[in-house]
Amino acid sequence: MRALLRASLILVGAALLATAALTCLLDSSEALPRRAQAAAADFTPIRASSPQQGDGGDENLSIGNDTCLGCHGSPGPTLTLENGDILDLYVNPADYAASIHGQKGYACVQCHTTVGNYPHPEFKAASLRDASLQRYTACQSCHGLQYSQAADSVHGKALASGNQQAAICTDCHTAHEVKRLNDPQTHTLLPSARASIPQTCAKCHFAIYQKYKTSVHGAALLEESNPDVPTCIDCHGVHNIEDPTTAAFRLQSPQICAKCHTDEKLMSRYGISTNVMNSYVADFHGTTVTIFEKQSPDAETNKAVCYDCHGVHDISRPDDPITGIQSRKENLLARCRKCHPEADANFPTAWLSHYEPSPEKYPIVYYVNLFYKLFIPGVLGSMALLVALDVGRSFYNRSREKQQKIEAAALPKEAPAVELPPEASLEPPPSTTQEAPGGESAVISEDAALPLMEELPEVEAQESDGEPTSPPPQEAEDETRAQDTPPADQPSQPQETSSEPPLASHDEDQDDASEPEGDEERHD
Repeated sequence: MRALLRASLILVGAALLATAALTCLLDSSEALPRRAQAAAADFTPIRASSPQQGDGGDENLSIGNDTCLGCHGSPGPTLTLENGDILDLYVNPADYAASIHGQKGYACVQCHTTVGNYPHPEFKAASLRDASLQRYTACQSCHGLQYSQAADSVHGKALASGNQQAAICTDCHTAHEVKRLNDPQTHTLLPSARASIPQTCAKCHFAIYQKYKTSVHGAALLEESNPDVPTCIDCHGVHNIEDPTTAAFRLQSPQICAKCHTDEKLMSRYGISTNVMNSYVADFHGTTVTIFEKQSPDAETNKAVCYDCHGVHDISRPDDPITGIQSRKENLLARCRKCHPEADANFPTAWLSHYEPSPEKYPIVYYVNLFYKLFIPGVLGSMALLVALDVGRSFYNRSREKQQKIEAAALPKEAPAVELPPEASLEPPPSTTQEAPGGESAVISEDAALPLMEELPEVEAQESDGEPTSPPPQEAEDETRAQDTPPADQPSQPQETSSEPPLASHDEDQDDASEPEGDEERHD
């Protein structure tokens, strides 16, 4: 019974532990938010860095820039390529002087290393794009790290696979008008550089740029020059741009959003709660995505991430009267139906948005959560106490039994009680009566009955040895009675009753006659 009770307690405890674990996963407001912030802190997109001086440095070269600008500083010189494209060889001296390379005094021949004195070696290129692909490799002489990162990016991989339209260094930074991007003191992106990034990316991604400029982020950047809002490189990186269609990028996308939305100082400027990320990670969508990202970064998952509901480049305010997902229930329902096509109009009501339940907002959910936060620890604590008491009692009982055995062994031993056989009972056998001839009862005394009882074992011993035995006392008594009884036609004569019944005398004689036989058996 006790084993059954313990098994039942273990099963109930396991069920409650599972419930507690699920509750903690779905309704944790402390541990999971800290994990979300820590995960967000691990993700740091590489910012644009200032060019680094290479081996050429400020060496006094034999050919100065003035020599080059003597021909290329005036409009007019061109080169016709194999496909008929015209390559303009003009370099604006003012633009180059204003560039970061011109400010540092870099010489033309530090990039155009194959160009010597005039006349120059013949330059052949199939097209304008081919000419750029031949010249951009000069950047790695000073910017080896950024060049390697770009080679491993989605652009570099596309270029290696044969896509000549993939972005290269000069597509983003230009060739002779390279601008400073970082503040030399703080090494942060300059506001002017941040504002120019969307237009730079728009050279290849114009359709995406059209969506971005109307979004809540793009409008604040392009129309208000707000430096706090994210731009392309904040989400995609600079030189190490990843493929946004991969499972790895999808899983880490919440961390990209958390980079800004868990920054309390930044969010406090705009009245945005940092709980938006905490509530997502505490929800089963965010919990699953976080676990997948940590355990299997390349695993496919259909669980919702931030941009599934809020959009990618066309993110709008949640309270926007037209496109907001909070102001218009049908907008939220449309987002839900991307993963739940059979969702009805009441389906979005199960989503509490990014609000944390409180007595003022969602009070029922708040008090249910509060109840389980108190109930589950109470039940588990009570079960633990019950098990501890049961185990303690078991140890106490074992110790007590052991002590009792030790004490019993120390006591003096008593002689064992001897049990008498039934025939040796101290109580005399009851007196028997026998009907005497003439209808009178003959009384057999106790002393006369004892020899009859002692005779039984001897008779049984003789029967077991196969020897003839004398008839039992009862049969002898019957024979004596038959001999003493007169025939029915003779009148009965009165007998005098002696002090001892005749049967008793006859039995004593019979006992005397049988004693020698018993002695013979004992001698044998």
